[in-house]
Amino acid sequence: MTDQHPIAVLGGGSFGTALANLLGENGQPVLHWMRDPQQAEAIRLTGENPRYLKGIKVHPRVQPVTDLPATLQACQLIFVALPSSALRQALQPVAELLSGKLLISTTKGIEAQSFLLMSQILEDIAPQARIGVLSGPNLAREVAEHALTASVVASEDEDLCQQVQAALHGGTFRVYASGDRFGVELGGALKNVYAIIAGMAAAMGMGENTKSMLITRALAEMTRFAVKLGANPMTFLGLAGVGDLIVTCSSAKSRNYQVGFALGEGLGLDEAVERLGEVAEGVNTLRVLKAKAEELEVYMPLVAGLHAILFEGRTLDQVIGALMSGDPKTDVDFIPATGF
Repeated sequence: MTDQHPIAVLGGGSFGTALANLLGENGQPVLHWMRDPQQAEAIRLTGENPRYLKGIKVHPRVQPVTDLPATLQACQLIFVALPSSALRQALQPVAELLSGKLLISTTKGIEAQSFLLMSQILEDIAPQARIGVLSGPNLAREVAEHALTASVVASEDEDLCQQVQAALHGGTFRVYASGDRFGVELGGALKNVYAIIAGMAAAMGMGENTKSMLITRALAEMTRFAVKLGANPMTFLGLAGVGDLIVTCSSAKSRNYQVGFALGEGLGLDEAVERLGEVAEGVNTLRVLKAKAEELEVYMPLVAGLHAILFEGRTLDQVIGALMSGDPKTDVDFIPATGF
């Protein structure tokens, strides 16, 4: 199917550009849709995306376009790499063109008012579409620079998973399949919050033991939350869970880590986001996650602590003090605490 049609990538940011290049390198014709005509023109003139992925040449098979209806009509397989705040707004007006299409969400975020994940928004907009999720430890620049990378495509639709694997598999990019779309997508969204904490800790010179403790307790916390919502805990031992958490919490290339680092250096939240110049999904996710955890009565001390720092005027030292003085719970929640 993908041989007869070009493949669409929606979103002119860093990951959308890296993904479009990957598809082009695999021999696929790509329509790379972006809202901004000036950005599309700049890519056509310079052969690279100067704003989001400077220095990376855009593959000749990738065509920057700005006509969304025409793009959707021409393509069967569509990767959605729009910011969470823009996804519904961009696609709702063209909903009828999405019927029967394969829509793959790559956005790691949660809609504020509804607590819907991106694939659930796609389902809401286009109930007749076939929907999947691509998630994993996939820093855009490294993907674009051909660092060896693996990702997960998740859907109950096995044929969709196979088509995505066929389109994206290459010498430097492997795609594994999962049937737990909800767990894979939730892992991608939740880890952004913990990357902010890790960035703050790094800026304040905290040690490797501390970093390890934060990442491991973050994994326990996000798994606990996801299982409460019906995800499979084993999904979080894979690329979309612990894999994505490790890279996002330990790399200065991660946008959420960069925001956290700026906060740890003493910048305010608005200044930190402005310095980044791109969307850091973790800030949006934190607001909705804190409220949802309280509603579901899920114990998430790191989420509560970061929320207290960003929105309630607390310091990182105060929050860490409270975390260290709390009662230690079980190390791994899904092992029966018997037979010691």
